[in-house]
Amino acid sequence: MRTTHILIVDDIPQNLTAMEALLAQDGVTLLTASSGAQALELLLQYDVALALLDVQMPEMDGFTLAELMRGSSRTRHVPIMFLTASPDDPARSFKGYETGAVDFLHKPIEPRVILGKVSVFIQLHRQRLELERRNEQLERALELNQTMMAVLTHDLRTPLSAITLCADRLIDETEGSPLKRTASFVQTSAARMSRMIEQMLDFSRIRSATLVVDPQAADLGEVCDEVVAETRRAHPGRTISLSTAGDLRGSFDVVRMGQVVGNLLGNAVQHGEGAEISVHADGTRADVLAFSVRNAGRIPDALLPRLFEPFKGAFNPSTGLGLGLYIVDQFVRAHDGGVHAENSESGVRFEVQLPRRRKTALDREVS
Repeated sequence: MRTTHILIVDDIPQNLTAMEALLAQDGVTLLTASSGAQALELLLQYDVALALLDVQMPEMDGFTLAELMRGSSRTRHVPIMFLTASPDDPARSFKGYETGAVDFLHKPIEPRVILGKVSVFIQLHRQRLELERRNEQLERALELNQTMMAVLTHDLRTPLSAITLCADRLIDETEGSPLKRTASFVQTSAARMSRMIEQMLDFSRIRSATLVVDPQAADLGEVCDEVVAETRRAHPGRTISLSTAGDLRGSFDVVRMGQVVGNLLGNAVQHGEGAEISVHADGTRADVLAFSVRNAGRIPDALLPRLFEPFKGAFNPSTGLGLGLYIVDQFVRAHDGGVHAENSESGVRFEVQLPRRRKTALDREVS
């Protein structure tokens, strides 16, 4: 177990000796200083669980030392407990709390009281260190998993491309043969696996903070029209309508926004109970571009608050990875926009809103 450091600052040697004798225990190292300057030197060397500061000291009193500690990123988290022999003065106590103290004790101090209080901060410090250690382990494991996921999904694309090409050729060469149906199954499964691989790659980019958004002048209506046409070709039996309003020109990443529209349409096809799907793109507002996707059905109330979480298959039955809506949410956020879903009398409605012009880093500083 790592040792825990307690800092005691008092200009009277006898007081330091008494506090050392009182607070000595296994696993705890007591650091003593007879002045504020010595205390600051110790704080630069050690991670301290608690600082016990005498208020009345020459040159630098306890209040000044506390203010200096709060002004440093290294020591501002250290809990401070003031000790004073002065009469109980509410004004001095308030000043102590204003400088960041967690407690203000008057001498002579009851041993059991200070022992109990110090023990609490020792336990809190040890718990904080343990949490930091576990977080570091989790971050390393997550980084390793993301790296493995990226490598694995990248390596799967080459053989999958070969399978897709072979399936396409089999379909062409088995026209009128029972084998054509089998080849079609292979082609459909390969396309589904390709989408899953792309989702895993996007997930890896998002979690590793390597997702790149490239805003360019584009027309949201044209993006929606292209994706709707592609979805109609993939699902010839489904009715998908598209309507537009206003000026749909803006600045956004065409590829990412196409994925957003495609994922929402794919979700509607999967859960829309075979009924008509409606897509509406709205450019009637000066600073906002928006589009919505409507389909029949209803999102379970328990699922609605967690709809945009990744891997929803862990708590909600799904035929895919459960990443489609998570990717939608993250791509829209990357454009400084928002997406929400709601149930209505006519079914389910998803709406995406994004600024017509994405803010630059300079714009954010000015605002």
